[in-house]
Formats: sequence, C-alpha cells, structure tokens
Amino acid sequence: MGRMDMHSRNEYLKVVRESYLKVKGDKREKSRILDEYCCNTGQSRKYVIRKICHADLRPRQRKRRKEIYDGRVKAALAKIWEIFDCPCGQRLKPLLEIEVDRLREIGEIEILDEVASKLKTMSSATIDRKLKHQREYLHLSRLKGIPRPGYLLKQKIPIRLTSWDTSQVGYVEMDLVIGMHPVRIGLRNKV
Repeated sequence: MGRMDMHSRNEYLKVVRESYLKVKGDKREKSRILDEYCCNTGQSRKYVIRKICHADLRPRQRKRRKEIYDGRVKAALAKIWEIFDCPCGQRLKPLLEIEVDRLREIGEIEILDEVASKLKTMSSATIDRKLKHQREYLHLSRLKGIPRPGYLLKQKIPIRLTSWDTSQVGYVEMDLVIGMHPVRIGLRNKV
C-alpha cells in the first residue's frame, strides 16, 4: 500500500486506537494491530505506540500571533516602497533604517513615531511578506495590455539580420533613430 497523507493517517489511527485499546492483555493481537498499521503507513512502531497511548488525535488549532505591523505600518511601507522604485526587502531594509526620518522631515510621508520605529526594525523577510499584495497588483497592472516603453518604436525600426563579416577590421554598422525615422549608417575605416 502507498504512503498516506497526514489526515488519512490520523483517521486510520483513530480506528486502530479503538481496536488496540479494546484488546486487554493479548500482546499478540496488539502486536498484529501495530504491525498492520506500521506496514500501511510506514511509521515507526515506537512512535505509533506513543500516539495511541498518549496523544490527543484532535487537530490542534494554530495560535494566532498578535499583529505587530498594523494597517498604518503596511500603508507607510507601501508608500516608501513606491518612493524608492519598488526594491526587494533586502535592499529596502537599509533604506528604511536611514531614510524614514528624512522622508518625515521633508514631508514626503506623515507617520507617527511608533510607526517609524516599527519600520526601522522590520526584517527584510517581513518586508517582502507585507509587500506581497502590492507586488502582485503591480505585476498584474503591467500585464493588462499596457505596452512596454519603446515597444511601438522598436516595431517601426527595420532590423537586418545578416551574417556579420568580422574578418574585416574597421567596419562599423549601427542603427540610429532620428525623430521617428530610422537611419542606417555604415562606416569603413582603415586601421
């Protein structure tokens, strides 16, 4: 039998636990039940005995951490991120430590002292997590039919793809765009 996922193993263990605990004094029967469970799940025998005898099989509720960075901190972080042209968390962290006070002085952002201190102590991984939504939104807005800068201009410039003769010394070929008209210049110099 193949490996089971955790939910299936826990359901299977509930059934096995009932039959294991019903058997009183018959070690062979208990051993057979354990062997069958270990064979089907691939788990260690000692681990299974501990789970049967001592574990509570109800799924545990995860403890929610207290929110350190509230909406004011996230909003200020997003604004500063846009001011510095959307860098990653590792590049933004040193900027936050230095530039938050300066941005407040020149009136670029208006935040409380508490928010400023939280921004300065935020780790780069936390910065990336808090900006995840803004990154996705920015990526989607770039994909929504807006042409990239220079895309239309590049379509109007004819590009000649030929084999280049690199054996001749001193020949240079370049394309220039003057106004909206492409110009091809070829120069031959004897070196």
